[in-house]
Amino acid sequence: MRYAVLGTGIVGRPVAAKLASLGHEVVIGTREPQATLARTEGDAMGNPPFATWHTGHADVPLKPFAEAAAFGETVVNTTAGVAALDALHAAGSANLAGKVLIDIANPLDFSAGMPPTLNPVNTDSLGEQIQRAFPDTKVVKTLNTMNCFVMVEPGRVAGAHNVFVSGEDAGAKKQVTGLLVSVGWPESAVIDLGGIESARGAEMLLPIWLRLMGTLGHADFNFHIQGAR
Repeated sequence: MRYAVLGTGIVGRPVAAKLASLGHEVVIGTREPQATLARTEGDAMGNPPFATWHTGHADVPLKPFAEAAAFGETVVNTTAGVAALDALHAAGSANLAGKVLIDIANPLDFSAGMPPTLNPVNTDSLGEQIQRAFPDTKVVKTLNTMNCFVMVEPGRVAGAHNVFVSGEDAGAKKQVTGLLVSVGWPESAVIDLGGIESARGAEMLLPIWLRLMGTLGHADFNFHIQGAR
């Protein structure tokens, strides 16, 4: 399978690396590849610049959003939530049409400082906004309720824990579930929440997730729904 991972931040990197390790063809999409590679400063969380990561993952090409999306049979959105729609419009509706788009992003709003709030929230979600903006794309919301390293290595958290999927297309959700299983999630751990409007609930887990991270002092935890199976 050919995957386009949109976003070069802390989420996109481990996702792209995991997909490549599973034997998939992977490209990473960004707005301006040369500008991305030229950055020498880390991000606000202390993560190294993309170029540092890329030296160890030279098999994963960096392309402009549109070229990456055209290449990918499946597209993974790992961009910052506030920039997701702009990034996807740059990728191009024609390059997304008919494809499964796995949306991992959260609409975190840092404009008022820490902790961030959600925008949209309650009556809408980023997942729904993406589906409305790209009606010919099969949007599946998943993996947004945990740390990026747990996403691709669920064994970092001991015991049973769950991952959610939301989306309108049953076939797309089945495909994404198969991918999750290949990553290491037991099929019994995957909970289908229903249509894309159920992404509201998944996204609204982020405030409690952030508080838990602050209280626990680490991010190697996840939600377990007792009695789910």
